Amino acid sequence: MAIKFQYNKTSLNNLNKQLKVRRNALPTLKNKESALRVEVKNAKKKSEELIEEMNKALASYDYIAPLWNEFDSGLISVTDVILKTEKVAGIKTPALEDVIYDVKEFNLFSKPLWYSDGVNILKRIAQLGIESEVYTEKMRILDYSRKKTTQKVNLYEKVQIPGYLEAIRKIKRYMEDEENLSKASQKIVKQRHAQEEEVEND
Repeated sequence: MAIKFQYNKTSLNNLNKQLKVRRNALPTLKNKESALRVEVKNAKKKSEELIEEMNKALASYDYIAPLWNEFDSGLISVTDVILKTEKVAGIKTPALEDVIYDVKEFNLFSKPLWYSDGVNILKRIAQLGIESEVYTEKMRILDYSRKKTTQKVNLYEKVQIPGYLEAIRKIKRYMEDEENLSKASQKIVKQRHAQEEEVEND
């Protein structure tokens, strides 16, 4: 990225200001990047833990697997998932607040005793699955923000800060050269003036 500048003091001051802004922002961006990296890991770990918990729960109910054939699958359904917004390292992410189920009424006398347990089992498994999905989405959002922050860190560190430093160096060198030329020309003018005075005095 080429930095546009002019060879004058105004441009030099502007470049110094821009450089200062980026140098001050860089530590904050690096901290944010580190925090996001940790939070992405945490969200991924939590999602995997919930899936593992769900699989364990499913395995623990294997012994009643033959009974599920008798269970009315239309008895329970998820009608709504209530999410809230949580800020993680300054990024808005979803968090599960509640899962709303619709459980149809059934006659406890005509249905097997374990039906109410079956409803609770399905609620628990659904809850774990939904919560795992929420953490997966949280991880996706945080990882996207982390990538964006990493890009900004790289842009500042590898492109803009060196670019501003180079531009400042060029302007300073140009201004020094101009000053030296000005001094040299003043010296020449003085010498000529002195010579002319000498000639006039002779």
